[in-house]
Amino acid sequence: VDESHCISQWGYDFRPAYLKIADIRDLVPDAPVLALTATATPEVVKDIQERLRFREENVFRMSFERKNLAYIVRPTDNKNGELLHILNRIQGSAIVYVRSRRKTKETTELLVNEGITADFYHAGLDNATKDLRQKRWQNGESRVMVATNAFGMGIDKPDVRIVIHLDLPDSPEAYFQEAGRAGRDGQKAYAVILYAKSDKTTLSKRIADTFPDKDYIKDVYEHLQYHYQMAMGDGLGCMYDFSLEEFCRKFKYFPVPADSALKILTQAGYLEYTDEQDNASRIIFTIRRDELYKLREMGEAAEKLIQMILRSYTGVFTDYAYISEQTLAVRTGLTRQQIYDLLVMLSKRRIVDYIPHKKTPYIIYTRERIDLHYLQIPRAVYEERKERYETRIHAMVEYVTSENVCRSRMLLRYFGEKNEHNCGQCDVCLSHRAEPDISQSTFDGLREQICALLKEHPMTPAEIASHINTDKEQLSEVIRFMLDEGLLNSENGLLTEKTS
Repeated sequence: VDESHCISQWGYDFRPAYLKIADIRDLVPDAPVLALTATATPEVVKDIQERLRFREENVFRMSFERKNLAYIVRPTDNKNGELLHILNRIQGSAIVYVRSRRKTKETTELLVNEGITADFYHAGLDNATKDLRQKRWQNGESRVMVATNAFGMGIDKPDVRIVIHLDLPDSPEAYFQEAGRAGRDGQKAYAVILYAKSDKTTLSKRIADTFPDKDYIKDVYEHLQYHYQMAMGDGLGCMYDFSLEEFCRKFKYFPVPADSALKILTQAGYLEYTDEQDNASRIIFTIRRDELYKLREMGEAAEKLIQMILRSYTGVFTDYAYISEQTLAVRTGLTRQQIYDLLVMLSKRRIVDYIPHKKTPYIIYTRERIDLHYLQIPRAVYEERKERYETRIHAMVEYVTSENVCRSRMLLRYFGEKNEHNCGQCDVCLSHRAEPDISQSTFDGLREQICALLKEHPMTPAEIASHINTDKEQLSEVIRFMLDEGLLNSENGLLTEKTS
């Protein structure tokens, strides 16, 4: 099970479909199961094993530390200028991550206009275009890939020298995974976040966008029924093309929270809202072969199509078969549109289950329409996931705003790994290289004064400095040591003494 953190409700990229994987235990009880992930906290590691029904805990763990990778946070109000500056200073293959599809294109145009070869990549591109651009980047024809987080699965280019984030990811897990695509050849590489003060506000806004109010979610559910003219009690098993843009225009929604509401309804079990699909069409017969021959009044074209499917594809009564509407059109003499319309008709008559190749999401009803009064969104789906999302957002904000703790140690600590040394190459470590010598007695005295002040109430480092008359560099060194050793907590810039 690759990317196995997706099976955990507490994983940063939970996908309900992954929960069905464990059913293989019922079908093949003795099948050995290996779960792989590079981005799981200790809590998620435990949950993965429970979800996959491990008989006992059995974890093989490598260190999260990447000794050749320098983590940098670069505060700037001119991200485009800083991006160009960095790419001109550090040569070699690069990935630039942004949040929106539109921004991938805009940033690529910026780079190309400055003489830097670049392509852009996002989930909305067709497979042929994705493959072409990935190959150009892999073989060095294109130096920079500007991408959303859709770029990454299966990417194993060893000589990526730098990964730059123009926009903040919404979790340390996502950042660690994306940044980790740099330097897989073991040579020196850089993971850089370009951070503007406005990013903190933008990141906080994602909480409300990702977890809109429950009343809002119920409104989206109700309007979805109007959209498809779904009667009460109907819907189970129905599948519809879905245009988020059209839906939002029709019912006056903003796309991001509406998209989130549909995902929450999916996790609550009322429907399945798929991402944009760009896979080959699939089909399976939902009736037995002997029942098929008893059917009447399907029409000559439908009969011809069914016979051609049976001749062209094997196993269509036991499993989904990938089909090509174009190939069937050529072999039957029908048009591609006729093939599509016939397959939809057969699907509606429950003769086949047809999943068409189409660049669109789908809404699939996993249960009948119910009255809003009975619609329940469980705490595990909403409140608990929202709390964890907020924790990840705050951890990301703390990562980019901290000026005292080694970046590598912050990431390692997040993933439950205790590291006793600073990396010596992140921006924080480099800024503190010229540290003053400090005696043990001075160190202990400053530490006691800091603890005494924090017993009264939380303080910023600057506030602590205003109360203690000493060398500011020495004070900064003591605070940094206490943070590194977990003796202090830092949240939203305020320091508190750790009580346990």
